[in-house]
Amino acid sequence: MTTAGRRHRIATDTTATALSDVLVELGIGVGDEVIVPSFGPGAPADSVRLAGAIPVFADIDPRTFCLDPQAVAAGITTRTAAILPVDVFGHPAPMADLDALAERNALAVVRPGAEGGIPEDAGSIARRRAHARFLNSALTGVIVPYTEPGAHHLYHRYSVRIPGNGRPDRDVFAKALAARGVRATVSVPVPVHRMPAHRSGVVLPNTELVAADSLSLPVHSGLTQRELTHVADACNELGGLV
Repeated sequence: MTTAGRRHRIATDTTATALSDVLVELGIGVGDEVIVPSFGPGAPADSVRLAGAIPVFADIDPRTFCLDPQAVAAGITTRTAAILPVDVFGHPAPMADLDALAERNALAVVRPGAEGGIPEDAGSIARRRAHARFLNSALTGVIVPYTEPGAHHLYHRYSVRIPGNGRPDRDVFAKALAARGVRATVSVPVPVHRMPAHRSGVVLPNTELVAADSLSLPVHSGLTQRELTHVADACNELGGLV
């Protein structure tokens, strides 16, 4: 087994404590850097600080919302000890590229486990995927989620991007949907590198852009076809920009 293979670890769940435990087991701590995403939950960056190391934020691919391997490569220094990628809204991180990058640089790769350590029900996943396929074909005026060829998207969230001028247009679009009985949620209200505990001067243009214009539509497995059609019709009535 290669060095990278031996040092590719999956935590017991998604919490900062579980991820930190794995980092500590790998001997990662004070003086080390760990590359993490800013778009998504704060647990990866929190776990790095819990281990005594420094989180280094890398930018995302604006199509998948996952870490961009090129941005990760640009963030590697002599102090880098690990990469901590996450699957975003159910789209898998680009692990083949990240594993190859880790092997070339003798880095560990640490990944979150299942939420609560419990695998998801296959029926719920299949239902969400069916809902996503319908919305992909029915929606107009918004940018629907992208799935990398060969990837299996779980659609924990169905996050679209609203064309226009970022946050103002996205927020108006969300309010207009709410007036039509569709409860959409802001995908990532604040990127992690902008939060007080992790604020830094790092420039992450794609992270900022996607955080400003993305919106998650209902896609949970309990939706009826009538409700799903109403979601699509309400979005299409708005025509993208409001």
